[in-house]
This record gives sequence, structure tokens and C-alpha cells, in this order.
Amino acid sequence: MVEITEVSKRFGGVIALDGVSLTLHAGQAHALIGENGAGKSTLIKILTGVHRPDSGTVTHLGRSVAFSTPREAQAASISTIYQEVNLAPLLSVAHNLHLGREPLTRLGLLDHGRMRRQAVQLLAGYGVHVDVRRPLRELGLGIQQMVAIARAVSAQARVVVMDEPTSSLEPREVDLLAEVIELLRGQGVAVLYVTHKLGEVFRICQQVTVLRDGRLVHHGPVAETSGIGLVASMLGRPVTQVRGHGVTSFGETPHARGSEPILRARGLTRHRVLDGIDLEVHEGEVVGLAGLLGSGRTETARALFGADPLDSGSITMTGASPRRWNPATAIRSGVCLVPEDRKAEGIVAGLSVRDNITLAALPALTKAGMVSREAQNRIVDTFVRRLQIKVSSPDQKVGELSGGNQQKVLLARMLCLHPRVLILDEPTRGIDVGAKAEIQSLIDELASAGLGVVLVAELEEVVEGADTVVVLREGSLAGMLRGDAIGEQQIMELIVEGRHE
Repeated sequence: MVEITEVSKRFGGVIALDGVSLTLHAGQAHALIGENGAGKSTLIKILTGVHRPDSGTVTHLGRSVAFSTPREAQAASISTIYQEVNLAPLLSVAHNLHLGREPLTRLGLLDHGRMRRQAVQLLAGYGVHVDVRRPLRELGLGIQQMVAIARAVSAQARVVVMDEPTSSLEPREVDLLAEVIELLRGQGVAVLYVTHKLGEVFRICQQVTVLRDGRLVHHGPVAETSGIGLVASMLGRPVTQVRGHGVTSFGETPHARGSEPILRARGLTRHRVLDGIDLEVHEGEVVGLAGLLGSGRTETARALFGADPLDSGSITMTGASPRRWNPATAIRSGVCLVPEDRKAEGIVAGLSVRDNITLAALPALTKAGMVSREAQNRIVDTFVRRLQIKVSSPDQKVGELSGGNQQKVLLARMLCLHPRVLILDEPTRGIDVGAKAEIQSLIDELASAGLGVVLVAELEEVVEGADTVVVLREGSLAGMLRGDAIGEQQIMELIVEGRHE
């Protein structure tokens, strides 16, 4: 149905795809997997006419094509179902199902009756029974996703691209989606299935392609690979024969039994995101959160800081359990977060180094409504020297600094609050090797001084730097490793196989 051959794509100096090939066959579901930045989205956008490749070819039904717009791809019977539902929330369910191809009366007016009847019949085939006259926005995300799927399939598509289609679905709806894909395969439709859930790969797909850093690193039948093999391909690690050594059961701490944790989280649960996460952080301990994309690492980090609401669960700091846990309470309790996206959620690029470092400490530096510049300068001088931040002067704008120095400014902002637990979400992402080594060394130094650290980072960094590793899988605890038992192979096995008893 579709053959993508040696396709490459650059954005400025960044290589998004480097000679990637992929073939979609009629009647097959083909999984496309990889971590963040692997190139999955770029490949989809080339197939669906959002981007044009810099080199390489795309063949559709034996004919070379170069779609300039998504409309051209749709006209060629290629439909896409995006992770974020791309329908019209203010229109009715029936209208959404018929967008762009509404039935008309003999007078050229919308035939509302026929549109509703067809909508009811179409959705019933997918086990969805709703009032099709209701605005789409009044329905749950799962139903909205099923409407998007029904619309794409009803357009007589011969190729259907599904981008994380189960992210908003309940287990029952996932089962229904699997049945729908089986139905499509029986009709000779080719399905490109993008997911980060390995269970869905083995349940739904017949072929699998793995991308890493814009390159194709694995392709073949699903039946001829294993979960551990796919994880190893995604992470760029060799598969060894080591099997499950040193995995501890939940509840054990990495310190002596007399050592009380600074922070204890129990049963952190958020619908479709986290499911009963437990962890503890002790003085001087680095707790690594490991898992694949979508495993819940960042979501757990944000929950520990109170940045996202929870449905249930508790967070205790040295025995005290605040009734309401939010960022303000967390900071007062001694918990600080350096977020994953430093540009969107961290630095204020237009402000100076001085203002960025002291931003969170301003209440303590203010008297009678006036900020003490002298107190600001003392703090800034201390942390610029301590963290070796390369800056021309404290008045230099943070946006002018390198990525590594921006990250150090964020660390300084949190450290000047004197935290007891510091949560670091991908602290070395997007910075050069030298700056990465400096930040890793700083994390060791902070832990040695008694600070508790929660670290979300690449697998290699977690293995090298963590005293305890909590492994997550699809928002749930898969297992825990500590001390000498921590290793890349053991983590990958837990990611694939789940908790070892």
C-alpha cells in the first residue's frame, strides 16, 4: 500500500529523519515505536502531507507521490487519527462524523435526518451508543476518540495512521479498538500504529519498526522479536543474557531500617496517568525514576511537587501530611522541582540572571514591599561561584546563556530555597557533554551533603547516579532496584515484564 524509501528530513541543523524506510502492507497493522525525538511524528507528517522530505521517496499503490497538503493525502485514501482529537467540539457528533461530506437534500440543504441515522448506525458498529445530536465536547475523551476513529474509517481509507489512539481510552474501549483494527485488516486496510505501549504492539500488530534519533534501528515481524529486544532497540542498549538479579520487593528501603524517609508517597493515582505509585526518599539518596515514554516518570515528578492534581494518594514529609498538597505547600515543606522543559516552564528568558535565580526567593528578600538588591547580589554571587555559571554579569539576560548555564540558573533558583528534596526532571537534556558532566557531578555533591534527590533522566544517567531506581510502566510500578542490583538489563526486564516477586 505504501513504501517509504530512504527518507531524510532536516529542520535547520537538526536531523529529524536520516534515511528511514518503511513498508505498509494491505491487511497488516504496523507498529511504529521509539522514544521522544526518535522521528515518529516527522515520519507521519511526511506520509500525510504536512512536511515534504528533503530526500527519499514515498510510493502509494505503486505510484510515486509527494503530498503537499494533508488534503492531498486524504484524497489518496490515507486517513490519520491523532492523539489529540482533531474534530469540532462545538458541533454535534453527527456533524463531526460527516464533516466535509455531509448528505444533502434535493434542494441542496443539509439532510439532518439522514446524517443522524447514518451516524447512529456507524457508531453502533463500534459499540458506541450516544445521542448523536449532542455537541462533541459534552462527551468524554474516550468517546471523542472513537468518533474520530469512526470518521477516519468511514472515509473509505485504504491506509489508516493511528497516533497514540489509546491515550484517552478506557480498557473496554481499548478492547473495542483492537476489534476495529482486526476488522480493518480483514477489509485489506493497512494500519500504521504509533504507540509507546509494548503490550499493544504484541496484541495488535504484525510488523514493528523502531526509530532512534531519526534512524531506523529495527524492523521485522512482531512474532520474531521480544519485549526486551524492542526496549533495547529504543534505548540503544545490547540485549544480554542477564536475568532478573537483585530485584527487591516493594516496601524495602535502600537504607537501614532505622532510617526514616524525608518524603514518603503512597498510592499516587490520577485517572489514565498514574496508578498507585509508592516511593520514598531518604537523606542523601538519589532515587531514579526509570521507564519508557509514557511510563509516568514526569507525571510522578509533577505529582510529588503538587503541580498536577491527584484523584487519590498521600505525600508525607518527615511524618507530617499536609491536607492540601500543591506547589506552594511543597516549597514550604522543602520540596522543589526543576521541570523538564526549562524554556517553557523554567527560565524567564527576558529577565536577568539575577532575577531568574532569586525569583522564587523574592518573598524572603522583600521588606516593606521593596526587594533588597544587596541580599539578591549575595545569593547570586554565591551560586554563580558555587555552580560555576558562565555569565558576563548578573545583569545578563538568561536567554543569552548556553543550555547548560540556563540549567544551572534553574538549579540555583531552587537551591537558594534550601530544599530537603530536589526533583530533577531531565536536568541534562539538550546540553553539551561538558555541562552534562558538571551537572551530574553537582547532583552527587548535593546528595553527599544530605539532600534527597528524585532524578528523571536517560537510562545510563539513572544507572550511574541513582542509589534506588523505581521502574514505571504505563503509569504503574513495575519494580524497584537498589544498590549493586541496579543495571540497565534489570531495568529493561522490569519495563517489559513487570514486577518480579
